Formats: sequence, structure tokens, C-alpha cells
Amino acid sequence: MPAALAPYRFAGGTAVLTGAASGMGEQLAYGLAARGSGLVLIDRDADRLAAVADRIAEDRPTLPVDTHVADLADTAGLDALVARITAAHPRITLLVNNAGVALGGRFEQVTAEEFDWVMAVNFRAPVALTRLFLPHLLRSPGSHIVNVSSVFGLIAPPGQTAYAASKFGLRGFSESLRHELAGRATGVTTVHPGGIRTRIAETARLAAGTTEAEARAGKESFAKLLSYPADKAAEQILAAVRTRRARLLIAPSAVVPDLLSRLFPTSYMTVLDRLRSSAATGRPARGARGGRVRSGR
Repeated sequence: MPAALAPYRFAGGTAVLTGAASGMGEQLAYGLAARGSGLVLIDRDADRLAAVADRIAEDRPTLPVDTHVADLADTAGLDALVARITAAHPRITLLVNNAGVALGGRFEQVTAEEFDWVMAVNFRAPVALTRLFLPHLLRSPGSHIVNVSSVFGLIAPPGQTAYAASKFGLRGFSESLRHELAGRATGVTTVHPGGIRTRIAETARLAAGTTEAEARAGKESFAKLLSYPADKAAEQILAAVRTRRARLLIAPSAVVPDLLSRLFPTSYMTVLDRLRSSAATGRPARGARGGRVRSGR
């Protein structure tokens, strides 16, 4: 059995972080800076990314902070991006694949181009970045990889075929990679956040086939789920990196669905719907096989 990895050391290392311009990524950048980690920050939003870097530079003027504006949907451009980063930062010790996009709509409403866009950003880009950075990480014993999946990498609700496919795929990739790297001094953490308060509801796309009313209702419903503080989620992720935790569920909105998917692997959505109805009415819900499921305990 491989020996356990020592706690990850942030100070003096260099972290590559995608989706760094807002939300959980922004808070991860601040948390990494506070721990003394050099930063390579990647995002497609140039203005917000510059603002994050400026704030870090103001607070910690001696800390190395490098920014790269890139659209991860353009997976063909990732080789050149990584070449630029590694030329300037030959010693990479942490890779955090945090960037992600959302798309709402039933499968029949989603175009092939929309589906592929979600898969490119949420799955193919993390896989490509991991492949390209892995030789550098392996040359830095004690390095670590974080792949941010989702609660929808644990359950697959209707209207989320593309998003769930990308996040389930990232989960499977991460778990297999962790087993492959066991004993090679590089750890892997898979993160499954629940409803984190980020800009993803604002930036989410709605499938081309959705009506205006469906789009409005979908965005409003999505936004209501996003209540867990992004800074608190970021601190939990960094704690998981330090202790080399293999799997992290963030917020009850991830923990409860994970449990239900294990108890009711084919009918968890029915149970979840009944629990939501129960919470709204104050009445105990009935389980998948007719038994009562009580919430709140």
C-alpha cells in the first residue's frame, strides 16, 4: 500500500488556477495568496481577472502573480497557453481546474454545438491541462491536482444532460487518475460543490430550443440554489488540499443528494422532489418505496 502523502505545502509553491476572476476561483486565489503560494491565474474575463490580480498585488506586493486571459472552450489553444506558463514558471506544484460553465435545457432542446461547448470547458479542458501540466507536477514531489466537479457529478437531474455528463466525466477521470498516481508523490482531490454563491447563474446559457418563459424560470430557479458562501467553499477546498483529501462535498446541498443517490440509485430524484415538497409544506415525505422520509435530521 502506498505511503500517505505529507501535507501539501503552499508557501513557496506555484499554483495554476482556472476560473480565477470571480466566485469560488477568486476566493481560491485570495486564499492561496494568503498562504504564500505564487499564482498563475487564468480566466476569459480580462477586466475581472486584472482586478483580482491587482488586489492581491496590493495586499502582497512581493508575491508572484501572473495572469493569462484564455477561453478554455478553445482547447486547441491550450498547448500554447501551457507552453507560455511553464516557460515562465518551470516549477508548478498545484493545478486547480476550477473553471466551468452551465447550460440549462432538455436534451432535445440542446444543440450539438451547445452540448460540445459545455463538454469542452468542463471536461476536455481540465483533461488537457492535466495532461500538459502533469510532467511538471511529477517533477515537483508533493504536488497536487484539484478538479472541481459538482453535485451534478453525483446526481443527474432533468434539464442538465450536458452539464451532468461533463461533471460525471470529470469525476471518473479524477478518481482513476488518483489511483494511477498513488505512490508517485502527487495527490488528486475531486470537489463536488452544492449551491455555491457565484456568477454561474448569471453566465449560464439556456438551450437554443427553450422558450423565453422557460429561460426566465430556469435562471430564477437556478439562482435560488446558489446560497453557500464562495469564500467558505474556497477555504474548505484549500483545507482538503493541505490534508490530501481525495473527495470533498461542499454544503448540505451536495451531502444530502450524495447520500440519497447511494440509498436510492435509480429513484433519488423522486425522493429529492418529495423532500423539497415536504420542506415546503412541513409534512414528512414518502420514500421511493412508500416509506416515510423525514427531512431536517
